[in-house]
Amino acid sequence: MAAPADTSVCPGCGSRLAAVDGPVHAYMTSSPACWGAFNTVIAREFEDPSLMPVHRLTVDVWAIQHPGDGSRRAIQSVGLHLARLWVQIEGGLTGEAANTAMLGFAARKASLPELPQRDRYAVTVADVVDAVEPDAHRAAVRRWAEATWADWSDHHDFIRRWARDG
Repeated sequence: MAAPADTSVCPGCGSRLAAVDGPVHAYMTSSPACWGAFNTVIAREFEDPSLMPVHRLTVDVWAIQHPGDGSRRAIQSVGLHLARLWVQIEGGLTGEAANTAMLGFAARKASLPELPQRDRYAVTVADVVDAVEPDAHRAAVRRWAEATWADWSDHHDFIRRWARDG
């Protein structure tokens, strides 16, 4: 089904948002509307310190859902963000501990293969951007993260193995 002319369908995550003109990420494939929605979400997190515990989930999920241009950095981005999402969703790590884990993963990012991308996602930034109240925002980000991890269930074993063993 085609989107109405005033609706933008993101080529990365499939979100449907009001069409806008504007910038996009340097190498992660997205629509200007999706990039704008992501920036709205992270701006909210930076403005309210109580939202920072979900900030890394936000960054990881958006990066995972926007695979990029096929360059080595884009391939590594998806794998690294999946690994950090894993330690947060299944391992319970938060904040600096999750970031420290990702820094360890980054030391061996050259071994990450290109993973097949998803055609669409159950939850996207379009489902989060209007969750303005802090509790609603935290719940929406968590739902987005858990749904995205579930969307990648066919690669969970690979991500776990790679993250543990390199």
